[in-house]
Amino acid sequence: MKRVMILGAGRGGTALLQMLMETESFEVVAMIDLNERAPGMLLANELGITTGSDWRSFLTADIDVIIEATGQQALAEDVRRQVGANVAVVPSQIANLMFSLTKEKQTLIQQMKQHVSLQETILDSTHDGMIAIDKNGKVLLFNRAAEQMSEIRAAEAIGKHIQDVLPSSQLTRVLKTGKEELNQTQVLENGLSIVTTRVPLFDGNTCIGAVAVFKDVTEIVNMAEQVTNLKSIQTMLEAIIQSSDDAISVVDEQGKGLMINPAYTRLTGLAKEQVIGQPATADISEGESMHMHVLQTKKPVRGVRLKVGPRKRDVVVNVAPVIVDGHLKGSVGVIHDMSEIKALTEELEKAKQLIRTLEAKYSFEDIIGQSNQLRVAIKQAKLAASTPATILLRGESGTGKELFAHAIHNASERKYNKFVRVNCAALSETLLESELFGYEEGAFSGAKRGGKRGLFEEAHQGSIFLDEIGELSSSTQAKLLRVLQEQEIVRVGGTKAIPINVRVIAATNVNIEKGIQEKTFREDLFYRLNKMPIYIPALRERKEDLPLLIGYLLQKLNLDYGRNVEDVSEEALEYLRQYDWPGNVRELENVLARAMIYMPYHAVLLEVSDLPSLGHQPSVSTHLLNHVAEEVEEQSLKRILEQFEKKVLLETIKLCEGNKTEAAKRLNISIRNLYYKLDKYGIDKSDMQ
Repeated sequence: MKRVMILGAGRGGTALLQMLMETESFEVVAMIDLNERAPGMLLANELGITTGSDWRSFLTADIDVIIEATGQQALAEDVRRQVGANVAVVPSQIANLMFSLTKEKQTLIQQMKQHVSLQETILDSTHDGMIAIDKNGKVLLFNRAAEQMSEIRAAEAIGKHIQDVLPSSQLTRVLKTGKEELNQTQVLENGLSIVTTRVPLFDGNTCIGAVAVFKDVTEIVNMAEQVTNLKSIQTMLEAIIQSSDDAISVVDEQGKGLMINPAYTRLTGLAKEQVIGQPATADISEGESMHMHVLQTKKPVRGVRLKVGPRKRDVVVNVAPVIVDGHLKGSVGVIHDMSEIKALTEELEKAKQLIRTLEAKYSFEDIIGQSNQLRVAIKQAKLAASTPATILLRGESGTGKELFAHAIHNASERKYNKFVRVNCAALSETLLESELFGYEEGAFSGAKRGGKRGLFEEAHQGSIFLDEIGELSSSTQAKLLRVLQEQEIVRVGGTKAIPINVRVIAATNVNIEKGIQEKTFREDLFYRLNKMPIYIPALRERKEDLPLLIGYLLQKLNLDYGRNVEDVSEEALEYLRQYDWPGNVRELENVLARAMIYMPYHAVLLEVSDLPSLGHQPSVSTHLLNHVAEEVEEQSLKRILEQFEKKVLLETIKLCEGNKTEAAKRLNISIRNLYYKLDKYGIDKSDMQ
């Protein structure tokens, strides 16, 4: 047994003392701390362990291990210099690791015990008897139902050979043959009739045991002996099948249709005469008949996709064999309509989307796109999330920098702590500084009594997102640099340094390198921020993502505006592809929202005509203004305006190649108003050419 002295009686030292007291390999002989009232000192006194304030006085004792739990590296080095080579000095880092590993081990042991207890509870809760043996025939499992049916206690059975406990089980035969025995009748030693299934247990190609699962069928046998009218049983079964809301079909051992219910006809569109007596393939439009597959393999199938009936309904089928007295008599299938499942799945996705919107949280799943550029950015962001490094998100406005910041936080170890967002361009210099770092009481007029915690303190143990970092003033940049270097802040009007543990995620859409050259951005701060730069591509660089983005945004806007727009036409998609999107995804959402607002309420497809005009297409050119100004110098204001309006109308219609609807839209007037003005100024087709 190793004799141990612990230096430091704080929380860490106390925890180590408690841990070592539970082991048989260590004996704590001394607890050292300058504070006699430290929790570890009090606990040591209660346990009868010697305490003191000077560790040197205990070196004469037969000490094998000294654990330094104060976190003072200098103390550990001093101890190591003064003790002999036969004394092991454990620094606080290793001590903490030992404690963490031991605690994790205890947790895992407790979880394993709970798991075993849960398994035993489940096995004992089932009404089926269960007996398991190992490869030598010794009983490993004997659940409560097996006790009740066999009238043998588990304590008397476990560990003994199955032949000594229950000779009629036939499990030793399964061990030898390695073959399963399904639905076998058996009479126990106490006279109870059961139906049992015996299954060998394999590890690779080696049989390592066998298990039997059985039911008491005494009552069922008695009922079967009393029932002589088989017709009544058939009538009852048919009534059950006919009343089911699930589509059901039954075939015989040859694969000929025996029975279908009304739900089957409603789903497939096939009447009885089209199915009964016909091959099982009669209802299949696309795919293989699962009835024939089950009849050949004698094994059930689940969740197979098929198309059935003349309407080619997309369905999922579950089919099971019907076995009577060990002989295959046919199969029964249950068919589920995939359209209903698809609708429920879409509703679930909408619900998930709504929940995310309400919580204002995003993950990498919310970043839409499959382009190579975006995949690279996501891969870098996921890597960054797994590290504590400062991250700089770079990209144009509207590319989704805040979305990436959310996703990085939620994929990191800090996801259960706060995520604080700050727009550095939205606040004045003085206000931003007090918001970021907080302030002390009396720091300025209007300061709250007691001062105020800053956003860095609020984000302790979490993440802070500094958007538009390029807009910070020089003084705020200096304070931010201190935060990144020292991991501490000083409140406005204060002198005390407050330690913090915050991951900084910064974002900018400006050229910081240019700011460094112009002396508006600190070079040393840039190097601190730029440890893990992530470039988020502009929408014009990943136009192949437009269909995915449009589908996602339409779904979101449908929820916002109560619409049901499903997609955009090919012409509209091509029109959107031709635009370079200087405002990126934010501009795309704006364009789709404007189009959706003016669409007919029940429209489901967004057409080119629904979209607003894109690009820099002026309705009136500069040369037109100059031309009008030269012609009307001497005329009245009313005449000037009329001539100007007429020329605007003419040039706009020519620009739209005679399309009056497009001209009205570009002039932001109704088509009726356009025709009125054309009539007013006597503009006809010849003028428009």
